[in-house]
Amino acid sequence: MSSLFLTIIVTFFAGMGAGLGTGFAGMSAAAVISPMLITFLGMDPYMAVGIALSSDVLASAISAYTYGKNKNLDIKNGLIMMVSVLIFTVVGSYVSSLVPSATMGSFSVFMTFLLGIKFIIRPVMTTKEAMEGVSAKKRAIQSVVCGVLIGFICGFIGAGGGMMMLLILTSVLGYELKTAVGTSVFIMTFTALTGAVSHFAIGGIPDITVWLLCIVFTLIWARIAAIFANKATPETLNRATGVILVILGIVVMLFSYLG
Repeated sequence: MSSLFLTIIVTFFAGMGAGLGTGFAGMSAAAVISPMLITFLGMDPYMAVGIALSSDVLASAISAYTYGKNKNLDIKNGLIMMVSVLIFTVVGSYVSSLVPSATMGSFSVFMTFLLGIKFIIRPVMTTKEAMEGVSAKKRAIQSVVCGVLIGFICGFIGAGGGMMMLLILTSVLGYELKTAVGTSVFIMTFTALTGAVSHFAIGGIPDITVWLLCIVFTLIWARIAAIFANKATPETLNRATGVILVILGIVVMLFSYLG
């Protein structure tokens, strides 16, 4: 098989998995793209994460735009949370550099799988009305505290931001699912951009072909998923999100063993 053909096939499926995960569940593309590039294209792990993060930027941005257009985005609290996420990601990375490194990537994959099962068995059925019943001050304080927690964990284990955010937005902050995903992808646009820029500043520019293909395929599938998610009923969206997370969790676990 020619190397270009193999590259197109691998990046197509990596982009498809990452785009569906982003558009439906606000999941970080790094969870899908990195293991596939490392396993099938033999790419350097640091570069693979850089490519995954940069694929995340546009995919999350187009998803956030789609959710925002459908009024499923909480920008004000999203911005508050984003600031604390970004600051504490740096703190988490620093603390992580001081302790013996353990492979925590598998933790975020396993969490993706478990979260998928949760959405299928116990769907998030909160309504917008119930969500809007929380006072602005309480919501702002919750956003800061949760942002600190998410940022620290992401920085410390280097992954799992989108899943952590979705879990906390739906379970702790009581967001309805569409608004939770919309707010999650809005925040991820900026966290992924920060991560991608720092990766490339340290590691240099990756393979241009693989980079561009991953960005394009992830963007296309994220857009398709976000449009479908915004039209779906809460029941359908919970199920679809759950099924996609379970499948992605299993597939990435398999790749980890192959790798």
